[in-house]
Amino acid sequence: MTPGPAGAVVLRRSIQVTCSASVGFYAFLYGLQQSAAALYALFTPIALGLLSTIPGTGRQQAWITLRTLPFGVVLVALGTALAGSTAAAVGGMLIVGFLLTFSVMAGPRTAGPAPGLQLLYILACFPPYAPQTLGARLTGVAVGVALLALCQVFVLSGPPATSFRILLADTLEAAAAAAADPTRVSATRLRELSKGMRLSQVPPGERPTGPGRRDRALAQAGAAARRIVDQLASQSAASMTAGAPPRTDRPSAALRERVARTCKDMGAALRAGEPPPAADALEKAIRRFQAERTPRAADPQDPGADTGVLRRQAAVLTLAESTWIAVTALGVAVVGRRSAPLPPRELFWYADLPTTQLWARRIAGNATHRSVWFQNAVRVACGLALARLVAGTLDLAHGFWVLLAVLTLGRTTVGATWRAVRQAMVGNLVGAVAAGALLIALGRHLDAYAVLLVPGMLIAFALGPRLGIAYAQGLFTLVVTLAFAQITPTTWRLSEARIVDVVTGSVIGLLCGLLAWPAGARREVRRTMASLLRSCGTLVPATVEALLDSTAAAPSPPATLPTLHHLRLAEAAYAQFRSEPPAAWEGMQADWHGVLIVAYHTVLGAQRLPCFEAPLPDVPPDAGAWARRTAAELTADADRIAAHFTTVEHHAPGPRPPGPSLPEHHPALPTLIDLEVWLTDIDRQLTRIEDSVRLKT
Repeated sequence: MTPGPAGAVVLRRSIQVTCSASVGFYAFLYGLQQSAAALYALFTPIALGLLSTIPGTGRQQAWITLRTLPFGVVLVALGTALAGSTAAAVGGMLIVGFLLTFSVMAGPRTAGPAPGLQLLYILACFPPYAPQTLGARLTGVAVGVALLALCQVFVLSGPPATSFRILLADTLEAAAAAAADPTRVSATRLRELSKGMRLSQVPPGERPTGPGRRDRALAQAGAAARRIVDQLASQSAASMTAGAPPRTDRPSAALRERVARTCKDMGAALRAGEPPPAADALEKAIRRFQAERTPRAADPQDPGADTGVLRRQAAVLTLAESTWIAVTALGVAVVGRRSAPLPPRELFWYADLPTTQLWARRIAGNATHRSVWFQNAVRVACGLALARLVAGTLDLAHGFWVLLAVLTLGRTTVGATWRAVRQAMVGNLVGAVAAGALLIALGRHLDAYAVLLVPGMLIAFALGPRLGIAYAQGLFTLVVTLAFAQITPTTWRLSEARIVDVVTGSVIGLLCGLLAWPAGARREVRRTMASLLRSCGTLVPATVEALLDSTAAAPSPPATLPTLHHLRLAEAAYAQFRSEPPAAWEGMQADWHGVLIVAYHTVLGAQRLPCFEAPLPDVPPDAGAWARRTAAELTADADRIAAHFTTVEHHAPGPRPPGPSLPEHHPALPTLIDLEVWLTDIDRQLTRIEDSVRLKT
C-alpha cells in the first residue's frame, strides 16, 4: 500500500531521525568512548525530530532546527546546574515548562521545537549531578542538532510547501479576473480560493501568525483577499440566480476596473518579490466614486438616485475598500515600520509600533486565565514540576521517564488524557515484557544491540505514530532498551523501572488534568465567544454615532482594539476546541465559526465605514432614528445570544426593527445605504447564529 501524504511525512521524518541519531550515537559511543555525549546525540534528534512538530520542509525545517541550538545549549546547561537540588530542579521545571508551552502564542515556527527543548531540559535536570559532563552533553546536543539539520536538507527533504505569498497571489489574480469580467471565474472557484486562504488550510510553516509587524500585515492582507473573493463569489452567484448580470453604472464600472488592476498588480508583485503598488490610486478612485454618488443621489432626475443602483454601488464600494486594505497591508509587510502614522490608525494600529511592543501586546493579551494557551502552559508546567518532585523525592531510577510520560500523554481534557494513558500503559507493558525477554536472551552482547538499534528505531518511528499511542509507547520502550543496554550494564529490571515511571507519570498527568481545566476548551469557547459578541455589540452603536455626528469634520472610528483582543482569545479557544475529541462537543452545537465571521464583519465595518464615508451633517430625523434603533436592537441581540452561550436559559428574541426610513433624493442617501447594508448583514449573521444554538441541559 502506498502511503498517503501524512504517511509519507511520518516515513520521511523517521528516516531523518534514525540517520541523524544513529550516526551521532555510534560515533561518540564507539568512536570516542563518550557515553554522555552519545546519549545527548541520540536524544536530541529524537526530541526535535519526533517529539517536536517543526513546520515546513527541507531547508525551512533545517533553519528552524539550527535556530533552536542556542536555546538547547542554555537549557541543558541550566538543567545540569540545577540537578544537584530537587527544589531547584522543580523550580526550574516550573518556569521552563510554562515558558516553552506558552510559546505557542508566537506561532508554529516558534512553538514547534518547544516540546523537544523541554525534553533536553528534562534529561539534564535529573541525577546524577555531574557538572563535569557538561561539555560532553553540550557537544552531543550540538552534533545532534547539526546532523538532524543536514538530514532535513539532504535526506528525503520532501517537496517545498506553497508559500503564503503565492497562495495570496493566486487569490488576488483570480479576483482581478473576476472583477474585470464576472464570467471568467466561477463562484465555486472563488469560494475554493477563499477556503484555501484559511490559516487552518495553509501549511504551518507558512502561516503568518507571529506577533511581528510582517506577519500581522500578511494576515490582514490575507483576510482582505478572502473578503474580496467572497464578495465576488456572492455577486457572481446573485447574477446567475437573476439570469443576467445587472446593468453596471459608469462609476461602478470604473471602480471595478481599478480594483481589477490593483489586484492584478498585487499578484504580480507577490510573485516577483517586489513591493506592491501604491494604494494612492485606488484611494483616489474611491474618493472620486463617493464624490460622484452624493450629488447624483440628491438629484431626482438622475437614475443614479435609485436605491437599487445605490445598493449595487455599495457592494462595489465594499469590494474596493477590501482591496485598499489588502494593498495597504502588503505595503506595511514590505516596508515595515513607517516614519509617519498610517491612517486610519485603528485599521493599521500595528504599523508604527516597535517589534518589542508588538510582542509585549501578544504576551500580555494571552496572560489571562481566559486564554487556553495560558491554561495549557499552567497545566503542563505544574504537571512537570510535580513529576520532578516525585521522581526526585522517591529517587526513581530513570526518573526522566516520569516527566516524559507527563509531557507526551497529557491532553487538554481529562477524558482524552485518560484514553491516552490507558493505551500507553498497555503499550508499555507489552513493550517492557518484550524488552525484558530481549535483555535476558542477549545478555551483554553489545554488538547485537548495536545491530538491532537502527532497524528498531526506523520501525518504531515509522509505525508508532501511524498505529497509535499503544504501539508508539511499546516500540519506544524497545528502542530505549536497545540504547541503554549499550551505554551501561542493563538487566531486565530496566523494563520494570520504565513501567513504574510511566505509570507514575500517567497518574500525575491525570491528576493535573483533573484539577486544572479538565473540560479543556469546552467552557472557555463559550465564555470567549460570549465576550466577543458583547464586545461586537458595543461597536455597532459607536460606529453609527460616528457617522451621524454632525459636529465632526470627519468621522472618527470607534476603538476596535478591545474587540480584536477578544477575537484572538476566541480564535485560540475555537482552534483547541476543534482539536479535542468529538465527545467534548456534546451540547455545543452553536455556530462558533459564524461568531468569528460576524466579529470580522463588525470590526471591519467599524474601521472602514468612518474612513471612507463622508460625515452626515443633515441626516433626516427618521433615518437617524432608524439607524440608532437598529444599532440598539443588534446590541441587544448580541447580548441575548451571548447570554445563551453561558447559560441554558432561552430568551425569546424581541421584535425586529422595522425597515429603514430612507430619504429620497438626499445627499446622505449613499452613506445611509452603506450603513444599512452593513447593519443588515450583521442582523442576518446573528439570526443564523441564534438559529444554530442547540445547548443541552
